[in-house]
Amino acid sequence: MPKRGKKYLEALKLVDRLQRYSLDEAVDLVPKVSYSNFDQTVDLAVKLGVNPRHADQMIRSSVVLPHGTGKKVRVLVFAKGEKAQEAQEAGADYVGAEELVDKIQAENWLDFDKTIATPDMMRVVGKIGRILGTRGLMPNPKVGTVTFDVGQTVKELKGGRIEFRVEKAGIIHVPVGKVSFGPQKIKENVLAVIEILQKLRPSTAKGTYFKSISISPTMGPGLKLDVSAVLAELVA
Repeated sequence: MPKRGKKYLEALKLVDRLQRYSLDEAVDLVPKVSYSNFDQTVDLAVKLGVNPRHADQMIRSSVVLPHGTGKKVRVLVFAKGEKAQEAQEAGADYVGAEELVDKIQAENWLDFDKTIATPDMMRVVGKIGRILGTRGLMPNPKVGTVTFDVGQTVKELKGGRIEFRVEKAGIIHVPVGKVSFGPQKIKENVLAVIEILQKLRPSTAKGTYFKSISISPTMGPGLKLDVSAVLAELVA
């Protein structure tokens, strides 16, 4: 186990490791256990009762966080004609077609965070599938980044839409804002993620679906939440 620093250990004293916090308690405590000098990201970890090895239990989707992530997102769009113009007007950082594919191939250029492609461009984009795929940048219809609705998708990605995919152990990790957002905005972002996960519950998943939920600042200790209380917030 890695040795923890003095600041981490001091922050850990504020956390009751046996307690399951309400969401309100946890978001109030997050700034107190965030000990760095920069504005840390707040991370949400949800362990689900699914087996990702079964195709019908692979949870993968996206959600628009009400208050965004606090991070500037650079969006590249593969499109032509009217759809290219639509992407530019929506605020895409880079828009193009074959010339962008050539640039990525020749220069290994990857100065962007998200990619969108119109369906008719996927044949061309497929040429760089290995380059984009290993970095999680390949457009994918399952998360809505292969679409003709490029304008709306650009706005959502730049406004705080995040993609997620369950890991082998059944865990979803997503950012839900910055410590500076304050308790209410972090809470609303957390609930947006939990709500979409609830809707995505596979019919084949048996037993307890939400096994555990926790939040933490990037460099601080985690806070385990009372799952029942968090789910009750969705219907409150």
